[in-house]
Amino acid sequence: MIGFYLFLVLEKFLMLLPKRTRRSFFIGLASLAYMLSKRYTKVVRQNLEFVYGNGLDEKFIEEVTKYSYKSLLLNFLYTLEGRYYSIDDIAKKVKFENLEIIKKVQEEKRPIIFVTAHYGAWELGAEMLSACVEPIMVVYKGMNNKYFEKYLLSSRAKWNMDYAEKHGAAKELVKRLRAKKAIAILIDTNVNKQDGIEAEFLNHPTLQIKSTAYLARKFDAALIPILIHADENDENYTIKVYDELVPPKTDDMENDILVSTQMQASWLSREILKNPKPWFWLHRRWKNDYPAIYKK
Repeated sequence: MIGFYLFLVLEKFLMLLPKRTRRSFFIGLASLAYMLSKRYTKVVRQNLEFVYGNGLDEKFIEEVTKYSYKSLLLNFLYTLEGRYYSIDDIAKKVKFENLEIIKKVQEEKRPIIFVTAHYGAWELGAEMLSACVEPIMVVYKGMNNKYFEKYLLSSRAKWNMDYAEKHGAAKELVKRLRAKKAIAILIDTNVNKQDGIEAEFLNHPTLQIKSTAYLARKFDAALIPILIHADENDENYTIKVYDELVPPKTDDMENDILVSTQMQASWLSREILKNPKPWFWLHRRWKNDYPAIYKK
């Protein structure tokens, strides 16, 4: 509790700083984390070598690792600033691409499942999507520190965002889709056997979340991939909407779910391999599928 209140004091101080100074402070923290956090720096290398193979250029590994820390700290910065700035203020540095894809589904009055990932400024992307285009429900994992949990959830509520705790989230997601509303699901996290189905992800058979495929089929929801991309200075952003994924719907439900899951994994794989730096390489994505890669 004391730590949380000290954090709030720090937050107030940071928000008194000029915006450029505050941003520089967080980027400096990212550089410090890169130098001090040997454990997670090693995780980035392990993930990169698993995806691309051994013998990677050291400069590439260094660039991706530094960017991973920077991305993480900037996501936290945007969460903090979002508590103080108006939606209009933040919208000045964010634009949307291919919004007509979402508008078409809205006109059809179909529920939407936004398929997304820990890629770039994902917190900012979710906020702006929910506030400016379509209110969403997201699933979150409960935190041990309930003060920080309440802090994060209250930050998101400002953006017309609803949320469901991971344990028991299925019921809330079903209610949402039945009401013809939207949810957003991150499909790039580590998955256990109970919740996943094997698909090819970043060139390796990997357990992928299957609930998106199942829910889309059951409720005739549109599967719409979406990612946020930064400009070269990481100051202005484009939220890109991708074409709706339309999986088959046959009498073989099991195969249809597999095909749908693979379509999602293939889309995300293409985007990551096209521009790998913004993905969250600090995460031990394959700790259930290939635990040995993190024991090197």
